[in-house]
Amino acid sequence: MSHLIVHGGTPLSGRIIPSANKNAVLPILCATLLTKQPVRLRGVPEITDVKKIVEVFRKLGSKVELDFKTGILDVHHADTHFDPNVDRLPEEMRSSIMLVPGLMARFGAARIEDDVKGCTLGAREIDPHVEVFERFGAQVERLPDGLILRVHRPLTANAHWTDYASVTTTENFVLCAALADGVSTLTNAASEPHVQEFCNFMSLLGAKIEGHGTSKLKITGVQDLGGADYTFTEDFHEIVTFLALGAITGGNVQVKNGAPEMFPLLDRTFAKFGVQIVHEDGWSRCVVDGPLKVKEPFTRNILQKVEAAPWPYVPVDLLPIFVALGVKAEGSVMFWNKVYDGAMGWTSELAKFGAHAFLSDPHRMITFGGKPLSPAEVESPYIIRVAIALLMVAASIPGKSVIKNATPIRRAHPNFVEHIGELGARMEWVEGD
Repeated sequence: MSHLIVHGGTPLSGRIIPSANKNAVLPILCATLLTKQPVRLRGVPEITDVKKIVEVFRKLGSKVELDFKTGILDVHHADTHFDPNVDRLPEEMRSSIMLVPGLMARFGAARIEDDVKGCTLGAREIDPHVEVFERFGAQVERLPDGLILRVHRPLTANAHWTDYASVTTTENFVLCAALADGVSTLTNAASEPHVQEFCNFMSLLGAKIEGHGTSKLKITGVQDLGGADYTFTEDFHEIVTFLALGAITGGNVQVKNGAPEMFPLLDRTFAKFGVQIVHEDGWSRCVVDGPLKVKEPFTRNILQKVEAAPWPYVPVDLLPIFVALGVKAEGSVMFWNKVYDGAMGWTSELAKFGAHAFLSDPHRMITFGGKPLSPAEVESPYIIRVAIALLMVAASIPGKSVIKNATPIRRAHPNFVEHIGELGARMEWVEGD
């Protein structure tokens, strides 16, 4: 286990460059399996899930060269092999399910482990993915420890309308459709920034995709995909997190941001807590005039609220970051997670700081902010941004706090603690029970 010791109370200030978005890096890594041509990726972060996928590639015979110091990864799948009866995909990693389309397209077979999962966000079904694979021609066989999928190549193009705008399901559909025979369409597609980045990469390989960034995609299958040299963009999750760290500690943090056009709703959400975000010359910064204070709605007798759902709503992954601001800001806010049913049950950990947060139901939480807070020892659930939200609260309180089981941070953010140390934070990892 990895725990974080946080010596809080220091305003964080300075400039910082975010890493690449895990939610773009992982599907793009999986997409390289679709081509036999060499691919170079720049800006690859040193995170757990990247290491797991790279190890799978090596076990399957792919040529991989990776230097985390430069962030450059060279991968060539020309001599890759796969046997569904022997080879296994990474366990305890949700993104491993995106290796399935490449395996089916290349080898006519793939498998899904029973324990393919990610953060403990509640029920995360694989049925939408299995349905997509079946629509492209896969025959599914259930095993005691997972599923084997077999398909006659090429995959069969089809039209599909998803139950909800799932990011990973959208990416799996595109991965299948890229080499399928014919034209495929997906209605109710996800359109998050990382999905758009993924589609841009697929287009660079030679995939024919129309409509990315919208809720309807049209993909015309091609016979082969080519190689690419691609540089990842900054992770908007990290951008928001660093800005929020500046705001909650009363500091002045500037973050490199090459896509401010993605931020209008996020800027307005910050404003609900008295934080102004300014975008200038490729950088974003937070401006706070005095203590954080919740902006009162014009409509009387209702709470200020932050609703999180698939893009273009506020992303659910960022909801805990704003919960941390809600705990600190004077006033009350309702937070509504419209996707996951297990992502809000950490109010008891906030209470250890002296915060007042009430869980209305599995999807909604109310914070009554501005209460006196004190250092505490808290335990993070296995949810990346919740661990960071607890870190944020601790950083805003003078004194020593402990975030137990903070390991999820390392799944998404390489050298996160070291980076915020550059802003003046005093934090260190402690390994052990």
